Amino acid sequence: MASNKNKLAFLSMPAPASYVAGLGRGASGFTTRSDIGPAREGPSAEVIAEAQARRGEEPDVDPDQFQDPDNEYGLFAGTTYEADDEEADKIYEQVDRKMDSRRRARREAREEAELVKHRAERPKLQQQFADLKRGLAVVTDAEWENIPDVGNLTRRKRRKEERSFVVPDSVIVGDRAKGEYENSLDPRQQDPSGFETPADSGTLTNFVEIGQARDKILSLKLDQVSGTASTSGSATSIDPKGYLTSLDSQVIKTEAEIGDIKRARMLFDSLIKSNPKHAPGWIAAAALEEHAGRMVAARKLIKQGCEQCPKSEDVWLEAARLHQNDDAKIILANAIQHVGQSVRIWLAASDLERDVKAKKRVLRRALEHIPNSVRLWKETVNLETSPADARILLSRAVEVIPLSVELWLALARLETPEDAKAVLNKARKAVPTSHEIWIAAGRLIEQEAVALSEEKRMEELERVDRTLATAVRTLRAHGVLLTREQWLKEAERCEAEGAPRTCEAVVSATVAMDVEEEDRLTTWLSDAEAAEARGRVGTARAVLAYALRVFPDRRDLWRRAADLEKAHGTRENLDNLLAQAVDCCPQAEVLWLMWAKEKWLGGDVPAARKVLERAFDRNSESEQIWLAAFKLEAENGELGVARELLVRARTVADTERIWMKSAVFERQQGQAELALTTVSTALSKYPKFAKLYMIKGQIHQAAKDYSAARAAYAAGLKVVPKDVTLWILASRLEELDGKSIRARALLEKARLVNPKSDTLWSEAIGIEERSGAAVQGKALLARALQECPTSGILWSMAIWAEARPQRKARSVDALKKCADDPLVICTVARLFWAERKIEKARQWFDRAVSAGPDIGDAWGWWLKFERQHGTVVQEEEVIRRCIGAEPRHGATWQPIAKDDNNRGRSIKEILELVAGVLQ
Repeated sequence: MASNKNKLAFLSMPAPASYVAGLGRGASGFTTRSDIGPAREGPSAEVIAEAQARRGEEPDVDPDQFQDPDNEYGLFAGTTYEADDEEADKIYEQVDRKMDSRRRARREAREEAELVKHRAERPKLQQQFADLKRGLAVVTDAEWENIPDVGNLTRRKRRKEERSFVVPDSVIVGDRAKGEYENSLDPRQQDPSGFETPADSGTLTNFVEIGQARDKILSLKLDQVSGTASTSGSATSIDPKGYLTSLDSQVIKTEAEIGDIKRARMLFDSLIKSNPKHAPGWIAAAALEEHAGRMVAARKLIKQGCEQCPKSEDVWLEAARLHQNDDAKIILANAIQHVGQSVRIWLAASDLERDVKAKKRVLRRALEHIPNSVRLWKETVNLETSPADARILLSRAVEVIPLSVELWLALARLETPEDAKAVLNKARKAVPTSHEIWIAAGRLIEQEAVALSEEKRMEELERVDRTLATAVRTLRAHGVLLTREQWLKEAERCEAEGAPRTCEAVVSATVAMDVEEEDRLTTWLSDAEAAEARGRVGTARAVLAYALRVFPDRRDLWRRAADLEKAHGTRENLDNLLAQAVDCCPQAEVLWLMWAKEKWLGGDVPAARKVLERAFDRNSESEQIWLAAFKLEAENGELGVARELLVRARTVADTERIWMKSAVFERQQGQAELALTTVSTALSKYPKFAKLYMIKGQIHQAAKDYSAARAAYAAGLKVVPKDVTLWILASRLEELDGKSIRARALLEKARLVNPKSDTLWSEAIGIEERSGAAVQGKALLARALQECPTSGILWSMAIWAEARPQRKARSVDALKKCADDPLVICTVARLFWAERKIEKARQWFDRAVSAGPDIGDAWGWWLKFERQHGTVVQEEEVIRRCIGAEPRHGATWQPIAKDDNNRGRSIKEILELVAGVLQ
């Protein structure tokens, strides 16, 4: 009993604080009023605020207490939204758009780079297996059939295969008998009496008479159609030759079109009945009948439309169009009775007249009714063949319509220069807001100045500038605010119409309008580039001339103007411009060199020497000017003077390039020992200049001293291991010496020192191809494309490494990775060449040299292509463009251009040599 009491002792104990009855069975606790106490109201907001103030606390502010129903926040949310607020918002939006446009290019470039990087790191499965999928195109049917079926490796219960049964022979025989023909008669058919005919009488049908009657009826119909027979006193005839043609011209409408026409006819009928004064409804209904081929119904409808809507000129014009010429004249005469002020009606009536005198008579009648119509006056003047009569008409026209600028300008063009000035003055007073009149005045002054002497011509041309400047001020005073873009379009129009000085005056007076001070240079350069792209060289020249007056010390601006003159101007203009440029920027070496080069190319070598002498006075320690003077003397056969210049340059300027040119010059002259001495002296001064080691190694290599050349290259690689060309020369030396394994090792080491160098990868692949290891070369190419996925030279090699059917697909991948690479574009052009697609190949060669004009190999391939498929003119065009581009790089171009045997050859000769070597 005691034990039972102890078991139930927990019933008298208090429950734990967190105890909930039945929680283990899924029950949940509940709270009663006795647990939380009696209900009472809490402290008010005022009591809470007083308590916080006693404690020194800040009262809590509700952030939404000032919220406006229109989602406006802040202090001024409850104020009225006025016009000033709207204007301020527009200004802020314009500022935001301006700032966004400034950052857009960088943002888009950054986003594109991030996207390319993301695609390179995480390519799509479709891109990863694109080459494999294209490989399925060469799988034969036999190989496809031999692919084994996929087995069931899921360990799931397989479906039961459907059971098949053997087809009975009766089914096969019955199916075979379906296409057979009976070749025997039924016994009843063989009975002499034949089948019993259920005819009541014994009459027989004469099929011969039926045939004759049919032929007779057909001949009668044909006679009627051809006009040989007549019915009811009238005959219908057609042209037998044009009958088929007329049949072809007939439009056969389908049932759907006929149904649509019926529904549209019902709709238009309802429209004109419900609203008979609606002119477009009548016009549409008549046009529908015309489309359906019912011209009579169309004319009837449009006649009713003219009666219902006599004040609508469109209805009258449609009625005239639907009728013949004579009827149309009557209709338009009636139209004039109702809408005599319609210019279109009068012009349509004039167009119906075939005689010029009749046209004039109609138009003059029209001017009596509508004397203030500019269009009628213009049409009337255009019909006049005599300038005197046209002048009389225009004089009357400007009296009637003094605000028409077109009529004033037309009258000024017909007058003599003196009278034209008076006409333009009257026009300017009559229409003070017209900029066309001011521009015409400037063009008139320019036209008169052409026949004057030089001094007077310059004075008159300055009057053009003053006239246009006054025009801009006057137009602003009258409230005419043309934008800068509109003025530039007017300048381009003046240039197109043969008024270059007026174009310059317009640009000078307006190009600085609405341009912020810090944006002037970039804005003007963009304006000049846009004008040049549109073929308006005079406008571009005027913009750059104004910019040079504002920024005379900007050498890049002078260079841009010189390039424009070189491309589109004359040699005299370019010479004058460069003379001004070197006076404004005497420290700009590039401008001195351009001026000297233009003198030299023009055949004036003494003038080029004088330019370089002036350049020496301003830039005595300039390396480029010293080398330019040396090149000028060496190219003109003054070898002694050239050597002396190099000696002086090494003393005055003493730069690494001057030492390098000295060594190259001595090597070209056959002075190998002197060249080596010069290189050694230069290396003691500039031990980290890689080209000196290259020259030293090449001199030893030319002398067949491979060990000394190897030592020179090795010494250079220790000092400048980042120079890729030095590694390539060292590997080629080993390959020339018959040590291909050592050449491979050198290139492998070079790739470790210079990662992601496509030039090193291409050289390594070339070694494998030259040694006959095509498989190893293809494996290296795959690795190279993984490390350098955007290399043009590697993709070009990848295209040619594929079999002929796969090259086109490989070129698509190459263009996706590096679409603007000139080597890839040139390779695609060669593919089109191989496929005999001549025009496409020519277009892609053009794209290649435009993308990389400095790549000489592309020019060589193009010239070779034109020699095979082009004309002499096309060959000369390629040579001319190549001379203008002056290419310096290329796997084939550089060795040929730098060969000592080709020293002194022109670009044309080098190009022809390259085109002959390429294969």
